[in-house]
This record gives sequence, C-alpha cells and structure tokens, in this order.
Amino acid sequence: MPDLPEVLFVCVHNAGRSQMAAALMDHHAAGRVLVRSAGSAPADTINPAVIAVMDELGLDLTKEFPKPLTAEAVQAADVVITMGCGDACPVLPGKRYLDWQLDDPAGKTVNEVRLIRDEIDARVKALLAELVPVRCTGET
Repeated sequence: MPDLPEVLFVCVHNAGRSQMAAALMDHHAAGRVLVRSAGSAPADTINPAVIAVMDELGLDLTKEFPKPLTAEAVQAADVVITMGCGDACPVLPGKRYLDWQLDDPAGKTVNEVRLIRDEIDARVKALLAELVPVRCTGET
C-alpha cells in the first residue's frame, strides 16, 4: 500500500474550524489522505452550530471530540494547517505549513458558521487536488 499523505488541522479549541476541515477532508479524500485535527487549548465539546452545519452535508460530528495538539501529531503530518492557533503549534523542519485565516465559529449563528464551513470546504478541495492529483490513465 502506498504511503498516504497526512494532514493535521489545528485551531485553538478543536471545536470548530479544525473539526470541520478534518471531516470535509476525510469525506472528499475517501481514504486517499490520513486526516487528524487538534487544538492548542482544546474545548470540552464541539460547537453545536458546527455539528448542525456539518449534519446538513450528511457528516456526523456528534461522536467527535476536541483533541490536544501534540508534537507527535505534528511530526506525523506532511501538511499542517493552522487556523488561528498563533505560535502554539510547534514548527518542525521538513513540514509544509499553511495558515488559513478563517473566522472562529464560536458565538456565531448557524448561518454565519455555514459560510465558514463553505470557505473551509473550498480550501480543503483545493488542498486535496494538490495532495492527490487526479491521474490520467491514458485511455481514450
């Protein structure tokens, strides 16, 4: 089995942006990418508005929970996507880091969180196209 690229999504609480990004990447990648998410200061639960807008897409986050950011998770990742965690994420040589400037869904309405979700979805799809390009078989 070929090595799969691994992506780590990090935000402060791992209760919103990084959870949405991980679920969307896992959904779109369909097993072609290993996906993790973590928070520099994890919350107790996932934001209910985040659960609601992901449910609209048929993605169930009710069994997910905020996870702490570890050096091991960063070490294992090929790409680390930060979303407002500042300097809390360890920077290791040889890793690709991207910082996605996105609004924090905390305290936002479902309609506002839906817009954040859609922005994350577009970025996830673009990243996936880079990580796992569609291969042409040469058949006509």
